[in-house]
Amino acid sequence: MPDVSSWVAAYGLWGLALAAFLAATLLPLSSEVAVIAALRLGLPPVDILLWASVGNCLGAMTNYWLGLLCTKPVLARVQRERWGRRAWAWAKRYGGWSLATSCLPYIGDPIMLIGGVLHFHLGYVLLLGLGTRVARYVLLIGLLGR
Repeated sequence: MPDVSSWVAAYGLWGLALAAFLAATLLPLSSEVAVIAALRLGLPPVDILLWASVGNCLGAMTNYWLGLLCTKPVLARVQRERWGRRAWAWAKRYGGWSLATSCLPYIGDPIMLIGGVLHFHLGYVLLLGLGTRVARYVLLIGLLGR
């Protein structure tokens, strides 16, 4: 797994945004590690919140749009993978409300992808899918940014 903290050290807020973007895709990266690295480097907490949130939300929306635009290939992949079958069952059971879990590790990124496949309403995507991601950073920065 790439060391996202070194991206932040080398490129500052741009590295943070890139790490947050890629972590919101199906790549096994942690945006939280990048946020913690940015805090340790002494970057301003408000800037960290903004750059991490924008990067992560754009990555999450990329998953959603891929699900919308590439429904058949995405659905085939989801049904082949164990993580995909679990996320599919979760999304089918709870509908748009399942997007409230999109900020969680492992299940969150597939949930956004499946949200696109199932054509979840954009209101759910914005409020729950993206809102919980930003709230996670607010909580993390609030706890560690003192």
